[in-house]
Amino acid sequence: MIDAHHHLWDLSAVSYPWLEDKSKKRFFGDPTPIQKNYLIQDFKKDCKPHGFYASIHIQVGAKEPVKEANWIDDIINNHPDWNMKQVVFCDLTKSKMRAEMEKFENLPSVAGVRQILSRAPGNEAGSSLLDNIASPIVLQNLKTLSKLGYSFDLQLIPEVMKQASLLFEKVPELKVALCHAGSPHDRTIEGINYWKKALKSLSSLSNVTCKISGLGMFKHNWTIEDFRPIIETCLDQFGAERCMFGSNFPVDSLYSDYNTLMRTFKTLIPKSSHELIFKKTAREFYAI
Repeated sequence: MIDAHHHLWDLSAVSYPWLEDKSKKRFFGDPTPIQKNYLIQDFKKDCKPHGFYASIHIQVGAKEPVKEANWIDDIINNHPDWNMKQVVFCDLTKSKMRAEMEKFENLPSVAGVRQILSRAPGNEAGSSLLDNIASPIVLQNLKTLSKLGYSFDLQLIPEVMKQASLLFEKVPELKVALCHAGSPHDRTIEGINYWKKALKSLSSLSNVTCKISGLGMFKHNWTIEDFRPIIETCLDQFGAERCMFGSNFPVDSLYSDYNTLMRTFKTLIPKSSHELIFKKTAREFYAI
């Protein structure tokens, strides 16, 4: 099985400004409990009992993205028992993006790029990528990523899905992973319905695959019924062959342990789709 979305950090090895800021709450809540090292052995302790043997590490706001990528690559080289690829940060709004990507090309573990479009409503709704979403430079950089063999991890909120779809339909050759099921942050009936309609603009694009991950970030005291409409909608709109599981640990460890998360997902996902969602989709998407 493959966990398609998780993070690792060693605060003595790589600087993460948001983890070092002890006074600020984030859109996903109070980060205090996770403002400590979360290493590969911690992650394996969480997920290996459930049959995981591989994973995708996602960049997580390092001050120096290349330093983070090299640190992850070292972990991979020193843990041959664990099959891991990584998604790195590169600024798609810059004309020098191609030169920046050259810094990652000697790392065989790099599978793709993530630059967050929009995290949450309010103060974290915008980003430089969102501000430049219609820029010819962004479009050209996405095309370049595809030519280089990289995928793109897309994190955004429902309110900007239509804008994003207009961009990504122009690069049908680029593999796009929609992070956190598109961040359905409003869990009222009206909010879920809004997300469902907005999601169709992305699920209609055959090059977009959905990560069912991070569902606790906007519903901390969640129950299985809170996740049911989200998971069922993802399966309905994308199909199991375009859905993959991600734990979003250690961030989602703020709301549950790995055992509870897996029990919930395995209950809500039909057994006939387990092979695809917990392994095959991610294996093919990230070429593990």
